[in-house]
Amino acid sequence: MSNQPIILVVDDEAAHRLMLTAHLEESGYSVLEAGDGEAALARVEQAHVDLVLMDLVMPRIDGMEALKRIKSNHPDLPVMMMTAYGSIDNAVKALKLGAEDYITKPLDVDEVLIKIERQIKAAKLARQVATQAERLGERFDFSALVGESPPMRRLKETMALVAPSQATVLITGESGTGKEVVAQILHQHSTRAKGPLIKVNCAALPENLLESELFGHEKGSFTGATSRREGRLSAADGGTLFLDEVGEMTPALQAKLLRALQEGEYSPVGSDRTYHADVRVIAATNRDLAAAVNQGAFREDLYYRLNVVNLAMPPLRDRGDDVLLLAEIFLRRFAKQNQREIKGYSPEARTRLMSYAWPGNVRELINAVERSVILSQEQTIGVAELLLGLSTPQSASDSALHPGLTIREAERMLIEKTLLATEGNRTRAADMLGITRKTLQNKIKEYGLPPA
Repeated sequence: MSNQPIILVVDDEAAHRLMLTAHLEESGYSVLEAGDGEAALARVEQAHVDLVLMDLVMPRIDGMEALKRIKSNHPDLPVMMMTAYGSIDNAVKALKLGAEDYITKPLDVDEVLIKIERQIKAAKLARQVATQAERLGERFDFSALVGESPPMRRLKETMALVAPSQATVLITGESGTGKEVVAQILHQHSTRAKGPLIKVNCAALPENLLESELFGHEKGSFTGATSRREGRLSAADGGTLFLDEVGEMTPALQAKLLRALQEGEYSPVGSDRTYHADVRVIAATNRDLAAAVNQGAFREDLYYRLNVVNLAMPPLRDRGDDVLLLAEIFLRRFAKQNQREIKGYSPEARTRLMSYAWPGNVRELINAVERSVILSQEQTIGVAELLLGLSTPQSASDSALHPGLTIREAERMLIEKTLLATEGNRTRAADMLGITRKTLQNKIKEYGLPPA
């Protein structure tokens, strides 16, 4: 029996089916065909299918109705829709009915193949999670990743499957959600655990210094290069390279990183020699890289190379009772560190913890609890003490915001309040504001705010 993924192509135009079949078979897929929705439904029931590629407009049963019935009986079977450019609204309706993706006609065959490969991999991983997650999860130490909410359980299940592989991983999510912690766990449970975990913050350095940081440089390659320096890529040989805030990388550096990922080779700044490094890359970003690709700000080929497996970090506001669990853990930690006898939170404070939106996520919660522990004069932290640790106003009346205030004035005020709450720590402030540290520095300069 063949191990080739099986694609069901559904289209009432025989010539179009023939063209797609030829390209798919050339790319290593087995192909089944159907001329309309009714035939497609029969095929799905009669044979194993890994993915359905289906037209929207067909006789007898159209693509929309066929999609409904397929998803009703086989909810985990990925379906991709094909539609004419003028029928995008129908394609969006198909996505709401459960389709994984859509492609506009005339088709770009390369785009079709890329999207099919991504959906096949995603479906395979989902099946593995469903059948092996419980067994695999028992073998992994997730103590550094606290939380038992449904989003966190799903995240841990996927991590248990991904960690032992060699796949490149892209960790996405808002600032402060714990992306670096996830990268550390993936490395610790990988086959490279005995090798180094090397971290690079792509937003912390200008382009020329970041290139040197990643790939190294030769003596005299630029002003200040007084000796040869090994880059982080070389240092990570045999281990894992964690690229934090990879979305901030410039196009020129994106091209060089792509080469390193594709070929496993790189050249230091100022050198004509080529070096090789055996490295697994884990990248993280709080940006929407798919949108950045559409805007031309991020290379599409690099995006697909990084996003082999995507781990989406849930924001704290979507994690339910995890907030209270984390708050209790942080309270015990900071009470011990500061030698304070604090037993817990008042009922009102617990309610406030659960109702607050936490724009800075777990990092903001850590800051809030630490500040409250330090400032509290009672054994129980109340709402008043807790609010002292929050970085943003709780209501309009709690701030100086008022009608007639300009956007610039409001932005300056928010930056000032956040810097005050973080005691001038720009990295923390940038995380809470959902911007990069570089952007925050530019804003501080723009508004003439005092340096930290």
